[in-house]
Amino acid sequence: MKRILLIEALANSGPYVLDAARSLDAHVFVATHEDVYESYPAALRDKIHGTVFTDLTDPDRALAELAAFARATGIDAVAGCWEFFTPLVAHLAQRLGLPGNDPLRAQACRNKAEMAQAFRAGQVPAPATIVVDSAGQAEGALGRAGIGFPVVVKPAEQGGSWGVSVVESPGQLAAAVRHAQSWPIAAPHGLPMDQRVVLQEYVDGPEFSLDTVVWRDEYFHMPLVEKHTTGGSYRAETGHTCPAALGHADVRAVRAATERALQALGIRNGVAHTEVKLSPGAGPVVIEVGARLPGDHLVDVVRRASGIDEARAYLQAVLDEKPDVPEPRQGACAIRFLTPPRAGTFRGVTVPGRHDGLVDQHLTTPPGAVVGGAHDNSARIGHLVFTAPTPGQVNADAARILARTRVEVS
Repeated sequence: MKRILLIEALANSGPYVLDAARSLDAHVFVATHEDVYESYPAALRDKIHGTVFTDLTDPDRALAELAAFARATGIDAVAGCWEFFTPLVAHLAQRLGLPGNDPLRAQACRNKAEMAQAFRAGQVPAPATIVVDSAGQAEGALGRAGIGFPVVVKPAEQGGSWGVSVVESPGQLAAAVRHAQSWPIAAPHGLPMDQRVVLQEYVDGPEFSLDTVVWRDEYFHMPLVEKHTTGGSYRAETGHTCPAALGHADVRAVRAATERALQALGIRNGVAHTEVKLSPGAGPVVIEVGARLPGDHLVDVVRRASGIDEARAYLQAVLDEKPDVPEPRQGACAIRFLTPPRAGTFRGVTVPGRHDGLVDQHLTTPPGAVVGGAHDNSARIGHLVFTAPTPGQVNADAARILARTRVEVS
């Protein structure tokens, strides 16, 4: 019986990792804060074999305590779900002599300022990027770097589109930088966030994501996923479609750019979620990489579309087993997130009629809750999942059903 230490399971991908471990006949022990564990849903607790409590905001203490626990328990692999803990995962794997990523470059997988430096050093096709400490530095720094508007402003450390905005003119820049610095602490652990702000040139073109399982520096790519976002100043994700309807040449180019990015970040045993834009003039441009499974239920979306369980393949890689990644089957899956049309009190969702392609619908916000505008992923109140034989059909079905779906807010 293999034993896996998972550093924090309270994440979108957590249940998928725990289910994958069960399919591999492995026991999972979860490292977390004791108070965070108290908030785990019962269904999540039921999937866990055991726990170890430590202070994940103190990396040195956590590393020592988890290494001692792993040796005493006979842990065979270390895995993670949270982007902020991927450096701890890498350092712990190295200390235990287990498969993992390069700990010397692991911080760049969490921090977008350091990621930009790694991309430059590795000659990764990526946006021109500068880093500032305050709003007062921003305009002058852009001018010295020769980066024109529009620009993307984002926190050095954060996820879920929080603090990210597209700025069209100098007059909007200071407010955007202050907005990016609005999250100094990451819940629920109380983890301090780097308050530097990343300014990037805006890249035109459609956006995609590519998940890759890496084992002994060998790449096992999942199907490419099309990303759907809002327009305007805030680019919250509204959904995903798998597979993306791209030709073979574009897919090969995206994979090549992704592999260069993973090499630059030292991702050699594990999984990565890479976000890429296809620029009309420059081809694939890597926006960012997370050394973890994707959120947004993409593990489920990819599995429904292709038959590939990337969570299972990830655990196989960190167990030093060749990942089971078959050729994808024919099919398509899409997820669309439900957001309120305006701020107010959420009353409910109505999806009229019956739809064969609508295979799952889930509400995450109870009626009566106060909701805000769709500036980031926190505005979501639920999602719908669709399947169809082709990407074109699943996108058309999703658009048709969403047009008839009512999110009621008073």
